[in-house]
Amino acid sequence: MDYLLTEEQQMLQDLARQISEERIKPVRAKLDEEEEFPWDILRDLAQADLCGTIIPEEYGGLGLGSLENCLVLEQLAAGCVGVATTYAASFLGAYPLLLFGSEEQKQKYLPPLARGEAIAAFALTEAQAGSDAGAIQTTAVKDGDFYVLNGTKQWITNAGEAEVNTVIALTDRAKGARGASALVVEKSDPGVSFGKKEKKMGIRASVTREIVLEDVRIPKDRLIGKEGLGFIVTMRTLDLARPGAGALAVGLAQSALDEAASFAKERHQFGAPIISFQAVQHLLADMATRLEAARALVYAVARFIDSKPKDYSKEAAMAKLFPTDMAMQVTVDAVQVMGGHGYMREYPVEKMMRDAKILQIYEGTNQIMRNIIGLALNKEYGKRK
Repeated sequence: MDYLLTEEQQMLQDLARQISEERIKPVRAKLDEEEEFPWDILRDLAQADLCGTIIPEEYGGLGLGSLENCLVLEQLAAGCVGVATTYAASFLGAYPLLLFGSEEQKQKYLPPLARGEAIAAFALTEAQAGSDAGAIQTTAVKDGDFYVLNGTKQWITNAGEAEVNTVIALTDRAKGARGASALVVEKSDPGVSFGKKEKKMGIRASVTREIVLEDVRIPKDRLIGKEGLGFIVTMRTLDLARPGAGALAVGLAQSALDEAASFAKERHQFGAPIISFQAVQHLLADMATRLEAARALVYAVARFIDSKPKDYSKEAAMAKLFPTDMAMQVTVDAVQVMGGHGYMREYPVEKMMRDAKILQIYEGTNQIMRNIIGLALNKEYGKRK
């Protein structure tokens, strides 16, 4: 379908597609098998000026919007969701600075991120605080002109590789979730260490580790916004990031559909290519229809966000929920179309199916997305009475 992209958006899309085809796809199996962090590809993205797409021009970025970000993420995910997650998670770590950071913080941290000289991470999750983010235990205690942080963040994407870490910690434990704040912790700060590299089902090129904070003393000017703003920072950050997760799902599903359809054209059984059989055609038809519906939703929500609405939590949750459920179904069906071949590591759909699962989990599980949508609908229809 023609989504009426501008010439600049088409050029951006083509550039990301070229990197995906030439640099990511040839090495994706190796990165997955060896669980290798994709520094070389990140350098390629930096050289192509893609590390600063959403960072304003005054900080060295391109100053583009949510739609442009989604266009790039979709193409990178068509190559490898592990690589694309690494790239996307750096923006996740940068969003709090973009949304709530002081001018001094933006001047310090955003230019190296835009140039690709550094990457970022967003540290919210803990062992007992997953979907229940309000249960965090990490603390940041004020001590004169400093904060002293203690705690452990779990399953943090880019941890140990990121120079800039946005950490959500309690500055007032007595207030619970309302006592949470967002602070910048640098990789080199004394007392910062990292857990083992987690062994994952999918997205193995992406690094997931614990961030361990032991009496980490940081200047008070590392506070993002003000004390007690931590969960507003978190919710706004995730709202902005969730259409990107949907874009990753669209890119992955497109790649899976391409592989399955191409295989079905070449694979002959009973004297005919299997794509000529109605059973296979129906599988492919459902895959293609769900994919196009998801892409339309992601682009529409991204455009809506770029129009600067006051609130878009419900729409952002929809743009994450539907496409990621779609990607899981499409990759499972791609394996089914390819039969035994699809189950083998020699073919990329096996990896795609493993990669798809995390999209339903990170940045808020799809059950939490349904909660957000349901609560918003309850509020909206309550006003109509």
